[in-house]
Amino acid sequence: MYPETFEGFSVTSHENWSDLKKTEFKPKTFEDHDVDIVIEACGVCGSDLHTITGGWGTQNLPLCVGHEIIGKVIKAGPKVTLCKVGDRVGVGAQIGACLECKVCKDDNENYCPHMIHTYASPYPDGTIAQGGYSSHIRAHEYFTFPIPEEMDSAVAAPLMCAGLTVFGPMHRAKVGPGMKVAVLGIGGLGHLGLQFARALGAEVYALSHSPHKKDDAIKCGAQHFIVTSEPDWYKPWQYTFDFILNTADVTHTFNMVEYISTLNINGTFHNVGLPDEPLPEMRAFHFLHNAASITGSHIGSRPEMLRMLKVATEKDVKPWVETIQIGEEGCKEALERLKKNKVHFRFTFTGYDKAFPNRITSA
Repeated sequence: MYPETFEGFSVTSHENWSDLKKTEFKPKTFEDHDVDIVIEACGVCGSDLHTITGGWGTQNLPLCVGHEIIGKVIKAGPKVTLCKVGDRVGVGAQIGACLECKVCKDDNENYCPHMIHTYASPYPDGTIAQGGYSSHIRAHEYFTFPIPEEMDSAVAAPLMCAGLTVFGPMHRAKVGPGMKVAVLGIGGLGHLGLQFARALGAEVYALSHSPHKKDDAIKCGAQHFIVTSEPDWYKPWQYTFDFILNTADVTHTFNMVEYISTLNINGTFHNVGLPDEPLPEMRAFHFLHNAASITGSHIGSRPEMLRMLKVATEKDVKPWVETIQIGEEGCKEALERLKKNKVHFRFTFTGYDKAFPNRITSA
């Protein structure tokens, strides 16, 4: 009999954020454009950590997080055309939008005012969306994406959020040959930012306060490595970068005037790392000497996801992944190590059949 509830490893207290427990939850009402996916891999994202610790605000608990999901379609609604039962698909950080407003029709559904995040967002029926540390997920077909055959599921998983988060803004900025692009922060997002910037043809610079990150940055495609913890590090690089992709979530500790000074005329400092704290205070005149901009973005659109997967396949862009068995112990280990930055560079949960031995795997 097809299940009315799914299972997942959920946080039940912001104070005990790493002690996830197996719970049952009821998914949203199944509709004509929905699919059910049996999950085989899910990446561990910094967003998960910000959410379960309460850093981004108090949540409705218990909550199952995870939005870098790979699995197989086992049920499809009667109006589904973008995938079919048996397909291996991915789901990222967004699982719903109205798809009817001007924003959506301009391929900006990732900014839809009616957007539904993959977890912690309310559906119109009142159900709270639950994420991918779970046996299954129910998703609108528009927010499922075909995974290339060449990609291993554990490697593909982090592309669903981390990959799209760094690729989307570079794609919109038309990053390519002739541009100087700096990636700030060489971690879970940054190591992918370097790879995609190089894949798109830019001259690539890595900015890091940690000298020991140099070898990794070069392996990921950086042609230059700049240590930002050195005194006056920025002075030789003034008016250099057309685009800085800031992947760090400690921006509140930065001397932003130094970073802004390294931008070329009309250059952009673009934020995809989201700290819990406010950005540093700046004054308007700090932007006057080079007409710089500070911007930010939220994941990407469906066309950008499909383009990202194509580029990743053609240019061999791959997250650096450590797999961990999904479960109470595995969740605790991954989340606590992520909190301490003890990961090189992404975790992916696998072993879902072991964790959910009685789950339905076909309709």
